[in-house]
Amino acid sequence: MVSASSEVHDVSALMEVSMSNGWNVLSRQWQDAVNTVLGVWLVVSPWVLGYATATTPAWNAWVLGVVIAVTGIAALTAFHRWEEWVNAVLGAWLVVSPWLLGFTGLTAALWNQIVVGIVVAGLAIWRAMAIDGRTIAST
Repeated sequence: MVSASSEVHDVSALMEVSMSNGWNVLSRQWQDAVNTVLGVWLVVSPWVLGYATATTPAWNAWVLGVVIAVTGIAALTAFHRWEEWVNAVLGAWLVVSPWLLGFTGLTAALWNQIVVGIVVAGLAIWRAMAIDGRTIAST
């Protein structure tokens, strides 16, 4: 017969291991966590910065924000190098999209997407290169 206290201890130990593993992942993959947060920021930024009624930049932020956040979460849960390169390309798109989509006149949308794009692309490339370097060094 299993006592209630041993079941509580088992659950407590399992939660401790899970939390420890979660912190280990975040400490190794903090760039993916930051990109996930930036993706969420992109989704809410049209309302926060007041350009939600401007269809083109708002939809650009919403769609890319969701994709960046989902890719970041995917990289945190089951890392694949391609996820970093997807975010790098999406970041580059954010940087050039104000000119290609014609919303350079909306200062808040322009600078939001440029800055977020630079940070997302930079972190994704950094993470991909760190993995490449570790792979090369270990062979």
